[in-house]
Amino acid sequence: MTTTLRGGRFTLSQPEREAKLLPELAELTAHHYASCAPYARILAAMDESPRRDYAHCRDLPWLPVRLFKHHTFKSVPDAEVFTTVTSSGTTGDASRIYLDRAAASMQQRALSETLRTVIGSHRLPMLIADSSATVARGGTHSTRGAAILGMMMYGKNHTFLLDADDQVDLPAVRAFLAAHGERPFLVFGFTYLIWSRLHPVLVQEGLDLSQGVLVHTGGWKKLADRAVSAQEFRRGLELCGLRRVHDFYGMAEQIGTVFLQGPDTHDLYCPDFADVIIRDPQTWREAPVGTPGVIEVLSTLPRSYPGHVLLTEDLGVVHGIDDGEWPGKRFSVLGRLPRAEARGCSDAVGTP
Repeated sequence: MTTTLRGGRFTLSQPEREAKLLPELAELTAHHYASCAPYARILAAMDESPRRDYAHCRDLPWLPVRLFKHHTFKSVPDAEVFTTVTSSGTTGDASRIYLDRAAASMQQRALSETLRTVIGSHRLPMLIADSSATVARGGTHSTRGAAILGMMMYGKNHTFLLDADDQVDLPAVRAFLAAHGERPFLVFGFTYLIWSRLHPVLVQEGLDLSQGVLVHTGGWKKLADRAVSAQEFRRGLELCGLRRVHDFYGMAEQIGTVFLQGPDTHDLYCPDFADVIIRDPQTWREAPVGTPGVIEVLSTLPRSYPGHVLLTEDLGVVHGIDDGEWPGKRFSVLGRLPRAEARGCSDAVGTP
């Protein structure tokens, strides 16, 4: 079975999404079981048969995302690995995600179609709240470098906010706005850098970013440490004229899949090829709407590695289903869980 992207847009109601994703995710489970020995051992340890008929997406077996930090999961031969993406973990551990050419192409298409919802189909002049040195240092092998490179494909006339010494390059920013500030342009960066580096410049210099479309991700933990909420973040940027602001939630372990903030609310939504499930950490059953739990992410993209159903280490809550700006589940991320071992699975990964 080949994953079909319906534009990567936000068009499917929850019943339509379940009907579309369930057979694709079940097929991916069987594919990875046959192609990735560590994954097969985990399913065997769970007494899980990958070819049984699943009634719902919530019945599919999941992997704790932490396992990718300590074990190698590949569903393609070594000779077919096209690129390896490394996550930017804060604890010293990093996940390594292996993509073949088909997977790399698919994740790029998926990301493009998802972001097109808010940035349009034309490449916009782009202000990047980072430095070119980040790309040179990390390239496609770090989450931050890969994110910047990936987003640069949707922009043009790229200008970096920071110079090679990570200092704000104010002349470059002024030149960018003089050339492109009268029409829509794209702003991209990690959330922490947007707040700590771009926002002060907007306040101090009175720069006009009213035509900007901001897409940002990551870094909320650092802002939480500074007692900066998502509401304060957005309000602070709006007061500086930057009103089209879209956060997104994603991870290296499910690269290409992003859950995007709606146009007028703080809620996140699932693209048509993905979904989320909130699980009760005591029973691991799906939590009711409005009840916080552990976020599970599902995506039909990962075919070169078994990342299609992952239990994250994030806490979240579904606020409603098919009752928001876009169809499907609307949810929010509440924060990180305390560090914990992925019990019950690690032993099954090692050599029997």
